[in-house]
Amino acid sequence: MERYLTFSHWCKEHYGRRLYRAALSAGMTCPNRDGTIDTRGCIFCLGGSGDFSVAYEGKRMNKEDLVFNHREAEPGDYIAYFQSYTNTYAPVERLRFLFESALEDPLFAGISVATRPDCINEETAALFKELRQKYPEKLIMAELGLQTIHESSALWMRRGYSLPVFEKCLELLHEADVNITVHVIIGLPGETKEMMYETVRYLNHCGIDGVKLQLLHYLKGTDLGYLYEKDPDSFHVLTLEEYTEIIAECIGILNPDIVIHRLTGDGNGEALLAPLWSKDKRHVLNMIRHELKIRNIVQGCLRND
Repeated sequence: MERYLTFSHWCKEHYGRRLYRAALSAGMTCPNRDGTIDTRGCIFCLGGSGDFSVAYEGKRMNKEDLVFNHREAEPGDYIAYFQSYTNTYAPVERLRFLFESALEDPLFAGISVATRPDCINEETAALFKELRQKYPEKLIMAELGLQTIHESSALWMRRGYSLPVFEKCLELLHEADVNITVHVIIGLPGETKEMMYETVRYLNHCGIDGVKLQLLHYLKGTDLGYLYEKDPDSFHVLTLEEYTEIIAECIGILNPDIVIHRLTGDGNGEALLAPLWSKDKRHVLNMIRHELKIRNIVQGCLRND
């Protein structure tokens, strides 16, 4: 057993089996790229994530269509993961068509919708509530890119919205009764360890269901990557030892009923500039487990004695 609540364990408790995300692209963009807020995107963004996503237009899919995803899973064990860019950034009727199509598809046990808090309004929240009531047996999850609670970091990364916007989004999604997962980035320039822990403590009081802890990747083709290549000495890139220590502390801080979906991240290998140690994900996870064990830390309980 892990010392924290994993998504696979949570799925087995709630659905009796493990579920697997199948990354989809619904062809949406982002207000931080189309000029509504900005045209440059977040400073670290290579293209809205979803490097291995499959194009989705609402048609029934076969397991073989999910070319980059878990081959060992059976039909009905996949989650339609709307991953690329901002997946509530479209007219609500298009969203209803896409989400209902996935929920009606026997290939999928539910949907997970990656989006921005400023792209959840009363209309989209009402759609989530409608889907939750229509498909009570299905998993309906919203994933929100918060990254940090600190305004200085939000401005640096060009996030494009303030913390009260996130809090309003939470109110709407709680009313809709959907599962909420929040993304947090570890290692943002200028953030101390304590600032990172403050973000995690804040989430303990937000009523969220899950969290993804993501290492900051410096990638070629991003504005952050350009700045790093120009002057790498101006950035403090976390070492593996620093990262494992921070993650272990975050696990100890997080409420024990919050599902931890991710402890590191999958940066684009060809574009990765730093930290290069993150390419060996298995080794990183083993280091985190070792750190938890030697410090006797379990989720929701720091034990440093």
